[in-house]
Amino acid sequence: MADEVILLDFPLSAFGMRVRIALAEKGVKYEYREEADFMKRIKSDLLLKMNPVHKKIPVLIHNGKPVCESLIIVQYIDEVWKDKSPWLPSDPYQRAQARFWTDFADKKIYGDSRSVWSTKGEEREAFLENFKVLEAELGDKPFFVSDTFGFADIALVTFYGWFYSIKTFGQFSIEAECPTIVAWAKRCMQRESIARTLPD
Repeated sequence: MADEVILLDFPLSAFGMRVRIALAEKGVKYEYREEADFMKRIKSDLLLKMNPVHKKIPVLIHNGKPVCESLIIVQYIDEVWKDKSPWLPSDPYQRAQARFWTDFADKKIYGDSRSVWSTKGEEREAFLENFKVLEAELGDKPFFVSDTFGFADIALVTFYGWFYSIKTFGQFSIEAECPTIVAWAKRCMQRESIARTLPD
């Protein structure tokens, strides 16, 4: 029997994009169910049933069983569909580093993003400092943590879609401040899974 895979998502969700990239990278066929009224805070009965704790997207439903939270879903996809190279390194230290940087992305990049749209000064500078930290970590490596595209890259690349908005509304340029991050994002965009998922 073939796997039944359903993704509950919203097109502009950076977290949903992670899951779509992961599914595309592994070549997993799935049914996409858009939570069309998500921006109005109206949630489908299926979403509420499959994610009763957080009541948010994305939710991957694999053979009737839900998996919630984007980073957990990406790890699940990597563990279930093993026919392609794993995204987490085999070395325990490098695996820990990949998990650290994905956690950093959610807590600092996403967590501090509201300050870009609504404030100026110190809070905006703190947001920019997060990207400078990533810039230093990336250094001259082609990808985060290792020389190959992996878990941390999937977690971080979806924020690249925000750069135009940051420049427009935040009135500063990530490209000018962090050219290494932008070069990395453009390398990632050469992957079909990412080019087809991230908005222009």
